[in-house]
Amino acid sequence: MTALSVSTSSAASLRADALVVGVAKGPKGIVLAPGAEAVNEAFEGKLAEVLGTLGATGAEGETVKVASPAGLKAALVLAVGLGEAAEDGYALETLRRAAGVAARTLAGVKKAALALPAESAEEVEAVALGALLGSYAFGAYKGNGNGKEPVGELVVLTVRKGSKDAKAAVERATAIGEEMNRARDLVNTAPNDLNPKSFAAIAQAAGKEHGLKVEVLDEKALTKGGFGGLLGVGNGSANPPRLVKVAYTHPKAKASLAFVGKGITYDSGGISLKPAGHNETMKCDMAGAAAVFAAVVAAKRLGLAVNVTAWLALAENMPSGSATRPGDVLRMYGGKTVEVLNTDAEGRLVLADAIVKAGEDNPDVIVDVATLTGAMVLALGTRTFGVMANNDELRENLHTLAGEVGEQSWPMPLPAELKKGMTDSTIADLANMGERMGGGLVAGLFLQEFVAEGIDWAHLDIAGPAFHESAPFGYTPKGGTASAVRTLVRFAEQTAANGKA
Repeated sequence: MTALSVSTSSAASLRADALVVGVAKGPKGIVLAPGAEAVNEAFEGKLAEVLGTLGATGAEGETVKVASPAGLKAALVLAVGLGEAAEDGYALETLRRAAGVAARTLAGVKKAALALPAESAEEVEAVALGALLGSYAFGAYKGNGNGKEPVGELVVLTVRKGSKDAKAAVERATAIGEEMNRARDLVNTAPNDLNPKSFAAIAQAAGKEHGLKVEVLDEKALTKGGFGGLLGVGNGSANPPRLVKVAYTHPKAKASLAFVGKGITYDSGGISLKPAGHNETMKCDMAGAAAVFAAVVAAKRLGLAVNVTAWLALAENMPSGSATRPGDVLRMYGGKTVEVLNTDAEGRLVLADAIVKAGEDNPDVIVDVATLTGAMVLALGTRTFGVMANNDELRENLHTLAGEVGEQSWPMPLPAELKKGMTDSTIADLANMGERMGGGLVAGLFLQEFVAEGIDWAHLDIAGPAFHESAPFGYTPKGGTASAVRTLVRFAEQTAANGKA
């Protein structure tokens, strides 16, 4: 695991294997970003000229390496592009991405120092978090020597002498970054190793480590409790479902939040089988459960004065002689009946059970997170998640918070006219499918039917950004991304600060 620290030492005097500086596009060529002053001095004021000769342009994400002169104790200088030069400081997301690119580029290096713009505590945190996320690598199944190890140690250089907030910023970045990387590990784990039972065991171990209360409902408890959604989805698998509650409480909390996560550890589509080309990455269908789990552990590590509970709705959706069939009717937890028209619309079934159960604790807000619909990917692409809610203010707030922490989201409506297709079932209260057009919104409307009256609720459909299949960019790796974790943590922080959701 990459170690992260902060230092007020000069970039010239710090012993490291590599030094990272920022460069940007100026009106007359590349310009050096704040933090590079000591390094430029060692190059006798010609660092920008040297980098330009080597082809540097300052474009976002670009990297150029150059050997260090005698005045530096690091053997290598890595220049990372920040994009257009900024007179009033660089955006925090720009710093996160630059630090992430640098950390990934320096894989195999034992120690690297980041001399990027980091004057404020917010900038220090952005650089630290980006670097920690960028250094991530999932190597659980790779043999020795297959790929470079992540950077061993990252040091964020800052000019904030005598200030405790820089250290606190790095500690906060460490807590959030490590929990995001935990979520990434879960998403990347092969489905023959991560099933509902093993996922529940991981939650129990984390609960013991961090002092969280963890309750696990196995298939017997789910049957006794009448959790028809979870049982219906899990019926076809040799790995039975689980409902896991991970609770963090704070003695000074004045509000409570419930985060509900879809945890389909593998989604074949069930009897409504997915075609080839659509099932190879379906281990990622538990990314919502991983996100809410990581967010609650992060809230505990940060000591937030708010009660936060994660509900992990875990099941494996497989075809077999015991699997739920299209046309079957499930009696959900709480009593509603659902006609299953498509067994590949299973996420909403497990979430519905968990949402009803979460509502029994009477939280101020329920937020569910799920890789729920391909329709949302078609609507918003692969880097943006959709936000729906039964409260306009809550929807806009979550969208704003996501932007603040660097996550792309977009507010989506819940048009009442799209409910008709679901409520037209002749044999059940609802069908699990409705209008084909607007399928992502239909799924949100289905979930809304299971939210208790008087509880504010939001739905984050992270189907697009949860699993990145293209080349890495910024601090985002190929594979699991930990989408929505930062938004949930920021929402918990806001709730703690305000004393209400």
